[in-house]
Amino acid sequence: MISQIYCIYTTLSLFLLALLGIFLNQKNILIMLMALEIMFLAMSFNFISTSIYLDDVIGQLFALLILTVAAAESSVGLAILVVYYRIRNTITVELMNITKG
Repeated sequence: MISQIYCIYTTLSLFLLALLGIFLNQKNILIMLMALEIMFLAMSFNFISTSIYLDDVIGQLFALLILTVAAAESSVGLAILVVYYRIRNTITVELMNITKG
């Protein structure tokens, strides 16, 4: 069986990788959305591994809730990007402040 500390190291490395993806890539919005999804995945994996370690179901329910919210967030974000691309023919982050109302 996999030890609890290996699961924590895995989730920490996934979370830090996603954090680097968000802060080092400031131009491509698709990569920023994927990094955000990796963050959600790392958090839910941490909840699941802790839930299995403590023999509790609440962590698994939180992970299911996080994955549901992440799916809704990514679908809304991609829909906004499709509409923005149809208007501007580009999806760079620098031009996003033009659309502020």
